[in-house]
Amino acid sequence: MNMSTNTIDYSNQAAKQTKKRSKGKLFLRILCYILVGVLGLGGGIILYLYRIWGSVGFVNTPFINDRDYETIEFDNLDNVDLNDGDISSSWQEGGHTRVYVNEKYPIKKVAQKDSKVENILVFGIDSRGTDDVHCRADAILIVTIDERHDCLKLTSLMRDTGVSIQGRSNTDKLTHAYAYGGIGLLINTINENFELDIQRFVMLDFGSSSDVVDLVGGVEIDVTAGEVRYANKNIDEESRLLGVEPCYLSHAGKQTLNGVQATSWARIRYLDSDYVRSGRQRTLALALMNKVAGFGRLEQAALIEDSAGMFETNMNAVDMMRLALNATGVLGEVKEYRAPADGMFYVQEDPWIMIVDWDKQLSDLHQFIWEES
Repeated sequence: MNMSTNTIDYSNQAAKQTKKRSKGKLFLRILCYILVGVLGLGGGIILYLYRIWGSVGFVNTPFINDRDYETIEFDNLDNVDLNDGDISSSWQEGGHTRVYVNEKYPIKKVAQKDSKVENILVFGIDSRGTDDVHCRADAILIVTIDERHDCLKLTSLMRDTGVSIQGRSNTDKLTHAYAYGGIGLLINTINENFELDIQRFVMLDFGSSSDVVDLVGGVEIDVTAGEVRYANKNIDEESRLLGVEPCYLSHAGKQTLNGVQATSWARIRYLDSDYVRSGRQRTLALALMNKVAGFGRLEQAALIEDSAGMFETNMNAVDMMRLALNATGVLGEVKEYRAPADGMFYVQEDPWIMIVDWDKQLSDLHQFIWEES
């Protein structure tokens, strides 16, 4: 009896302490919101990002300079079977797939071409579970924060683009670079083939992509009649992977899609083409941006905190503060591009791969990103 009484007393004390800590945490959160509101998103975000940094999935990725990079003896990847998986623990409590970091393939340091134009890789992966680490890159986007021309630019890189990959004898698909050598090999492959200067990345898997959409209350998408059936197939698959009840689309037209519905719609591949699919991905990204842009500052601050654990990145707190400040001034105009662009490639049927006219493509892409004369 005495033991029971002591247990109850102890539980009450623990509950009071927990409640006290919760009140303290709530007070700090409200205080940060006030700072954001008073100082403005640009100034307040500095303090706010420092406070929430511990929640972000930070990935320490090795970098290497050009001289040391040339001394690496890379593996021969010709006989690698991309169907081989890798068992690794999930990150955060949401059960997300970790970024695949292969120390044999560090990120090669590349100088930023224009201090006023920064390119960041944002991509998804086609993992089918948290243990599916050696998977392919999907929805590959280059987000360009262009302070020189006061705009934001989104460039879709087609996953089936034929590229040279370190360690592969023949031209291979861009999407495979991540599966072969992780984030380092993917970034190096993009930089070397497209002559870009990417050093930073953000990665989301199926689950985290859906979570972000749900966090903003869904996004409005104009779904065509032909897309409904294919979106529902993807909804069925993704719901099964995430362990949730499927919520199918019942009609075409403009409607608010939840996370699973929106990412399933953006992943449609077999209705039309991968070119149209990349357009859906940019449409989803823009819908998210527009939704967040319509939020008040306090709502945006809450979104930053709540979404911190939904992605992985090699950007530290200083990087994120700088980008947040820079991005606030360029959100008024958003430009879109797709590479390879029409008329700059042909399709090789067996194996199915996009063979690029690099002379035309690089000139056109660089004109879009840097607006070179």
